[in-house]
Amino acid sequence: MMYRKEVNAQSPLRILEASMHGGLGKGNLGVIMARAGVGKTACLIQIALDDLMHDKDVLHIALGQTLDHVSAWYGGIFEDLARATDLEDRDGVRASIGRHRIIQCYSKRALTAAALDELLDRLSEHAGFRPAAVLIDDFDWSGAAEDNVATLSGWKAAAGRVGAELWLTAQVHRDEVGAHPETMPEPGPGSADLIDVAIFLEPRAAHVELRLLKDHDNPSPASAGLRLHPETMRLTGAEIEAPSDPRLPSQASTLLTGGAEGAEAEFGACAEQWGLREVVLAFDGQHPARTRGVRVLSGEELEFGNVSDTYLQARLGRSLPQKADVRNALRALWHVVNPAGEVFSVGTIQDDDTVSGGTGWAVELARHWDKPVYVFDQDKGAWFEWSANAWRACTEEPVIRRTRFAGTGTRNLTDAGRKAIGALFARSFGR
Repeated sequence: MMYRKEVNAQSPLRILEASMHGGLGKGNLGVIMARAGVGKTACLIQIALDDLMHDKDVLHIALGQTLDHVSAWYGGIFEDLARATDLEDRDGVRASIGRHRIIQCYSKRALTAAALDELLDRLSEHAGFRPAAVLIDDFDWSGAAEDNVATLSGWKAAAGRVGAELWLTAQVHRDEVGAHPETMPEPGPGSADLIDVAIFLEPRAAHVELRLLKDHDNPSPASAGLRLHPETMRLTGAEIEAPSDPRLPSQASTLLTGGAEGAEAEFGACAEQWGLREVVLAFDGQHPARTRGVRVLSGEELEFGNVSDTYLQARLGRSLPQKADVRNALRALWHVVNPAGEVFSVGTIQDDDTVSGGTGWAVELARHWDKPVYVFDQDKGAWFEWSANAWRACTEEPVIRRTRFAGTGTRNLTDAGRKAIGALFARSFGR
């Protein structure tokens, strides 16, 4: 059985700090950078648990998320860590974590520097709560440079005033930074000089590598090279022997979809039934069948998913209508598949290995990006997996393993397809 100090010794942050010059430090800003869906939230929670298991106070601020969603992540990652390390007195440790942690949820732009100052004063005065770390998840870095500088500078000052470290997450795009950046990318205008430490999460075939891109004023940051589990961001491989199944609760999972009638609506209904978060990527003028979790993409965001007719013809072997709504639906699918850890689709696999219908583009994107992709072929009544450049019948029916996954498919959903989607969720979350 392991005591807390032994678990802490195996924390990703504890090993990372050995590569850094004295850790992050009070009043300093550390940023966890990664592409969408790679594990920024999980890594942030691992940092929080390192402090919490040392009986230090932690303030976790989630922007645009619900309390239930964040709490589920904490519960799942703690249980995974406790199970993997055979933690002694996990009930007592869980209770201690609850006493030392406060979660606050705000809308995307509601947390101003003044709001954080006020919150920290209120917690200190009325609850005797002085955090060792302030964590802010999902900040929108796309604002104007002067706004970013004012917000980040104010947050750093507020954290420094109470003696806390400040950690944020930042989404970066592969098209802008590449797959293996060697220097710190600027996540938002005006932010580079305000960031003291930057770590990058780089997805590999079966794990995520944590790399140190900025270490205060050190011109040559050490190579941390930590191997982390792709879902929970705990250490894997040589650093720690642990079970491969994280067993995260359903509330920690997110379905990404276009919300169209048929298969996508059924994926959404099942996600709601099992308590998953649902994000429907839509565009202006569209009326998706699913209305829960709708996010309307801006024109600039849609351009990210732009694709030429020539490329479509080469990949799908057919031309698609030139209607604006069809083109925008294809662009939106880029945003459905890009952050997903795996893709599930319902339709028909054709002789040329493409999948019928416009949602076949989601399957093509998944194959292009080497993401796990499964198709339930309604004609054959079976699940198929893309493996070694060919569709292969699944020897075991698939389960959802990634916390952020895409659900797409045909509008012409049959009873067999509907049952297949329902059974997929039951296998994955009914344990």
